[in-house]
Amino acid sequence: MSEAMRRPGIEKVVINIGVGDAGERLIKAQKVLEMLTQQKPKVTTAKVTNRDLGVREGMPIGCKVTLRGEKALEFLKRALWIRENRVASYSFDPEGNLSFGISDYTDFEGMRYDPEIGIFGMDISVSIKRPGNRVARRRIMSKKLPRSHRMSRAEAISFMKEQFEVEVVE
Repeated sequence: MSEAMRRPGIEKVVINIGVGDAGERLIKAQKVLEMLTQQKPKVTTAKVTNRDLGVREGMPIGCKVTLRGEKALEFLKRALWIRENRVASYSFDPEGNLSFGISDYTDFEGMRYDPEIGIFGMDISVSIKRPGNRVARRRIMSKKLPRSHRMSRAEAISFMKEQFEVEVVE
């Protein structure tokens, strides 16, 4: 297999704000995501009913934006800068994906606190894959990805260290 097919890359970056209920807070969260990414957020709905939290199945409880390509790299660099290029080792999963949180959107460069909006934190999930990953997801002639081609936790950590100069804290 060629060296180019072994080189990992960022497939996508998903930014999620969980509000917990529909209404005014959800609209404000959508506004925050649109300001940060210049993309229209998608509303996420509850998958199960939880009576203790007052959440019904199908009820809107948050919003998310998926970034790919150059936009994803740009946003990821800004988000890691807020975290001072430090990520905990437990943020990486066994498949080589990375997830971390940011407690306040005003930490981003150029964002000002707006009393009308309030404070919103967000979860950022980064999907790190190798080229050719589509083989497992395509509709026609889909095949299992060989274990040697899948991303591992150690490979994802070394990729983030090399590409983004991230310090992984134990």
